[in-house]
Amino acid sequence: MTSLSSSQIEQALTDYIDPHLGKNLLEINAISNIAIKGEQVVIDVELGYPCASVKESMQVAIASVVERLQEVMSVQVNISHNIIANKTQHNLKSMENVKNIIAVASGKGGVGKSTTSVNLALALVQEGARVGLLDADIYGPSQQIMLGVEEGKRPQQHGQQFLLPIDAHGLQTMSMGYLVTEKTPMVWRGPMVSGALQQMLNQTRWDALDYLIIDLPPGTGDIQLTLSQQVPVAGSIIVTTPQDIALLDAQKGIEMFRKVEIPVLGVVENMAIHICSECGHKEHLFGSGGGERIARDYNVPLLGSLPLSLQIREQVDAGCPTVIAEPEGEISAMYRNIARNMTAQLSLRGKNYANVFPDIVIKND
Repeated sequence: MTSLSSSQIEQALTDYIDPHLGKNLLEINAISNIAIKGEQVVIDVELGYPCASVKESMQVAIASVVERLQEVMSVQVNISHNIIANKTQHNLKSMENVKNIIAVASGKGGVGKSTTSVNLALALVQEGARVGLLDADIYGPSQQIMLGVEEGKRPQQHGQQFLLPIDAHGLQTMSMGYLVTEKTPMVWRGPMVSGALQQMLNQTRWDALDYLIIDLPPGTGDIQLTLSQQVPVAGSIIVTTPQDIALLDAQKGIEMFRKVEIPVLGVVENMAIHICSECGHKEHLFGSGGGERIARDYNVPLLGSLPLSLQIREQVDAGCPTVIAEPEGEISAMYRNIARNMTAQLSLRGKNYANVFPDIVIKND
């Protein structure tokens, strides 16, 4: 009988393609160990993104390509994830207690960016990550309503300098909506808005986050400029609808991030198709294929498409976003798939080595 070798197992594993990266496990350096005992094989896989909801199906798929080898009797696949602090623009050091910041942006308002942000953040929690959500829309904060945080709830103070984030459905959250009343007008100039963002970001006592999702206001203004210059952002995503006018604004968002060297992890196409709740008829109200076109033009992934759904709107209005209200539903599965695609793309960025070098200060004494 011919004995098995690790090289045989590795060759067999090249037939399994990671569904979120389009590469095999050897190409993404995800095989941490192969143990062979006679006809029994144990494979340890360590991914750079969380995948709790699909781990079992991935284990079955990986085992199946190895079981094709005649010498193999049984295969055990163990999947874990190790989320590292990835590279940031201009090699900025990552924030303390926050491994990766992901900015969610849109070129224009009304495309469902905030709804997408909160559902993706909650989807990452369901996938097994530690996640925070910062509502950076200073003028029109909405996340406190979408998350069902009762009106008047305020963050607790930690020491003289920090605020503790408010927990909502397992998310660590911070928003200007926690600090002012709904009727307080934010009549602020640009520098005040930028200062508020920095304070909320740096003076919140985040607790060991794998990802901090920042829900940006629409456009390419002061908040975006402050973020790109002073905040270590590991990646960004663009939310758009398929209609031409939204795509034009989405292009501006992509160009902005490229100009400031923040990688665009991909595009999310929202309101891609409407399904009639009465008869099931499907219709592309805002056109079709727009997200795919812009992703192709800019050579970035289309992370996923989401439907125009009444229930998505009703659930966030009620303070219970879709992935919490219907975790086993089809739309929740879409959000989780987009979240995995997003963080899988981020994992390809590589380690942020700026974190391992000490700060060097030169003084003239």
